[in-house]
This record gives sequence, C-alpha cells and structure tokens, in this order.
Amino acid sequence: MSTKYVFVLGGVTSSLGKGIISASLAKLLQARGLSVTIQKFDPYINVDPGTLNPYEHGECYVTEDGAETDLDLGHYERFLNVHTSKANNITTGRIYRTVIDKEREGAYLGKTVQVIPHITDEIKRRMLLLGKSGKYDVVITELGGTVGDIESLPFVEAVRQLQWELPDEDCLVIHLTLVPYLSAAKELKTKPTQHSVRMLQQNGVHPDIIVCRTEHTLPAEIRRKVAQFCNVRPNCVIESIDAKSIYEVPLMMVKEKLDEIVLKKFQLDAIAKEPDLTKWKIFLEKLYNPKYSVNIALVGKYVELQDSYKSILESFIHAGAQNECKVNVHSLHSEYINDSNVAEKLGSMDGILVAPGFGERGIEGKITAVKFARESGIPFLGICLGLQMAVVEFSRNVLGMEDAMTTEIRPNTKNPVIDLMEDQKSMTIKGGTMRLGAYSCKIKEGSIAYSSYKTAEIFERHRHRYEVNNIYIDALEQGGLVATGRNTETGLVEIMEIPKHPYFVGVQFHPELKSTPENPQPLFVSFVNAALKHKNESHSKEA
Repeated sequence: MSTKYVFVLGGVTSSLGKGIISASLAKLLQARGLSVTIQKFDPYINVDPGTLNPYEHGECYVTEDGAETDLDLGHYERFLNVHTSKANNITTGRIYRTVIDKEREGAYLGKTVQVIPHITDEIKRRMLLLGKSGKYDVVITELGGTVGDIESLPFVEAVRQLQWELPDEDCLVIHLTLVPYLSAAKELKTKPTQHSVRMLQQNGVHPDIIVCRTEHTLPAEIRRKVAQFCNVRPNCVIESIDAKSIYEVPLMMVKEKLDEIVLKKFQLDAIAKEPDLTKWKIFLEKLYNPKYSVNIALVGKYVELQDSYKSILESFIHAGAQNECKVNVHSLHSEYINDSNVAEKLGSMDGILVAPGFGERGIEGKITAVKFARESGIPFLGICLGLQMAVVEFSRNVLGMEDAMTTEIRPNTKNPVIDLMEDQKSMTIKGGTMRLGAYSCKIKEGSIAYSSYKTAEIFERHRHRYEVNNIYIDALEQGGLVATGRNTETGLVEIMEIPKHPYFVGVQFHPELKSTPENPQPLFVSFVNAALKHKNESHSKEA
C-alpha cells in the first residue's frame, strides 16, 4: 500500500482547532489498525519556537529527540500515544535556512533562487519525508495560520502541487472553517466558510472535506448550502461542535463518519469496520464521572495565557481521571505572591505546583510559595525552575544561606546553589542550545519518585541551561533535602525530595511532556493522590 497524505488547512480565523481535528482523525485511523503520524508546518520565520515568549505562541513542546516544537505536537502525542520527532515540526525559518545553505554551497548551479520552485520544492520534500520512511500508512500534515495569510502562501502552493502530482487516492485535503451563530439574527452564517473556500480554490487547492467549527448543530439545509457553494459532497461537510473536552472530539468525529469518508477516498474500505476506542472511552468515563475533587495551585508567571502551561494542565486531566478525581487548577501569578498574602492565596489549596519558566520576574513569589508548601505540609511538585527555587528556598531558610540564588538571576551570588552547566558557559547563541530531549535518570529505592514510577531508571525530557550545583548537595542532604534521582552519565541532580514531608518533590525535567490519557504521567498521578490524601486529612482534623 502506498503512503496516504492528508493536508489540514484552516480558514476564517486561527485557534479553530486544526490540531485537535488532525489528532482526532489520526486517532481514529490508528484505532482501525493503520500506522499514522502527524506533522505541523508553521509559517513563522523563527527556525523553531524555542526562543518565543510563551505569550506569543503558548508553551514550547520538546520531543524525545530534543526538538523545540509547536504545542500542537503535544496534542499529537497525547492522542496517538506515540513519540514525534524533529521531522514532525517544520517552520518557514527552517525551510529558508535549508535553501539558503544550499545556495551558498552552489547546489543550484548558479540559477536564480526563487520561492517557486526552490522554496516550494523544499516544502514538498519535507511534507513527503516521513511518508518515504516506510513507517507510516498515513501522514497527516497540519498547516499553521489561515488561508489568505501572506506567509502561508508558499505552503498552500506546495499543497496545490502535491494535490496535482500525487495519485487521487493518495491525497486528501481537509479545510477547517468557522460557521458563526449571530444571536441577533438567530441563525448560523455560512458566508465566512464560502469566502474561505473560495480563497483556497483561487490558490488552486480544492478541499475534499470541509469541517465546520460551530457552537450550534448544523441543520441539513446548512450542510447542503455549504456543499453546494463549496463544491463538495453533502456528506463531506462535517460538523465540529464545541465539546466538553478535547478528548471527546474523536468520538464526535466517529459519529460524523470522518474516518469512513477518508478511508473511502483512499480506497481502503477493507480496513476494520469500527475503530477500537475501548481504552479511550474508559478514560472519558472516569473523566466525566469523578468521585472526588482537589484544588491545586499552579504558581507561574505566564498564567494569563492558558496555552503557556498546556501540557501541565492536560497532565492534571490525565492524572485526575486515573485517581477518579476532578482537579481544579487555580493559576496564580507568582509576581503577586508575597509573605503577607501567601497564606490567603495558598492556604486552601490541596497541592501546590511551581511551574517552569525563565527570567527574574516572579522569582521571589515562587520562592515564597515553596516555603509555604514546605512549612505547611501541603503536597508540592516543582518542575524545572520549580525545583531550582525549592533548592534556593531550602538553602536560604533551612541552611541559613541568605544570599543563595541561581546565577541566572544573580551571577555574582556568594552561594550559587543553581549554576550554569559547564558546557553552557561559552554559549552565545540561544536557540536550540539548551539541554534538550530525553535523558536517563537513576532513582533511589524508597523515594517518592521510586514509588511513583515503580522502576529504578526513567527517561524524561529536559529544557534548561541551569542545574543544581553539586558542590552544595552534601549540605542540602544533611539539612533534609535529598537528591533521589541523578543523571546516569553526568551525576547531575534530576530529582530532590524532603522525606519528612508528606509529599515534596522537585524535578529538573519536564514530566508533563510525556503524559497521555492512556498512560498518565506517574509523578502527576502520585501528586494528585497526595493532594487528595491531604484534603481528606485536613477535613478529618476539622471534624
């Protein structure tokens, strides 16, 4: 069987959910026994999202092989339960850099280098790369941005060429649009969809399927209208109505027969009659019918934009379902936490997570939150910078090192308990130069981490420059903050715990990046469980 290619483009507005539709279709095809992968092509000129502020583009998702990518790759992994790689996220910046490097090497034999054919040829080469690996039956390609954006034009042109070059049964285009409801007129409006499809067709691309995002059910006459004016079959107009959870979307797409339509186009009618979504349905059953609830504070500095901590929020959903517990996450800006209000803000919480981040803003608030969790016996989980602030707080308030700090914030501190990695000290280029991707960690038996993972060696993903300074480990451990996880090759600290605390764990890696509905992240599962236990004990004392 030849590899099949699906291209997902968006129109009318951004943030309609191209990533969720792509991931849902992939899930359904995978559940029918096909090998599927998804890739994201982003039209911005950054080589990757690694240097972008989270307010610009949400969180930067890190793959197993160390690529800094778009957060949609997190959705792909969570839905498919398989790893993505550097090849799954391509930007305009990476395309142009490749073409310019080739030009400098003389690869174009003196020809004038142009958007067409040189840029579009490189885009097409990347679009087909994963398909040529022989690993996948179906490759789904999501194009970032919306049709009509000037920066998206080369990508749309590449899709046009592939739609013409590939056999009809090997290529399919899905266009995601918005069908808004005007409350004053009390009706759904198809005109934005018509204009978006017309613009796509003016660029030479003909959609096979139109997915309509809507807040209200699409009546048959609306579907017929969209089909008639957009030149698709009525059954190829798919309703994508607002869902309680993104994880419900695959089941909604089954009802809309999206996967059946795709298989028919690909002439794969012999594939299993129904997708096997047994595990997925069990997860949703637990998610929608929790027996308990907990309140957990997410202390960070990018809390205004929910996508900044997308993987953490999703990990709480997975861990909550595993514990049959609804996790109410309260996002608190660390910049506004201080000694005088910390008890008011965090005192009613069942757990406190101090989030990762970069830079000085909000640092002291994070340290204050760590201190409150440590002294109050509230379950604590610190991730990356969260671990580092736990070390700073402990050094200051338990070991008496008043000037303890990370050299990221105070380069000349007398007690650099967190310091730059040796191989980072000579770095001047920021992009792609951190410690990135999965590294091995050896865990001490008897620790919270060991009881969570139930194994002595784990592989977790990193994204940081600074490390716990090994010079201070002996003093920290004598004080009661113990290193329970270390990198197997370098001896660098990966996990620190306070054994005398009900649950106090800091990790240098990002556990949230590997959590999926079918395999919830062990640390998040144990953290939510500890929060539930803390809540029950608190209520018992009050009674």
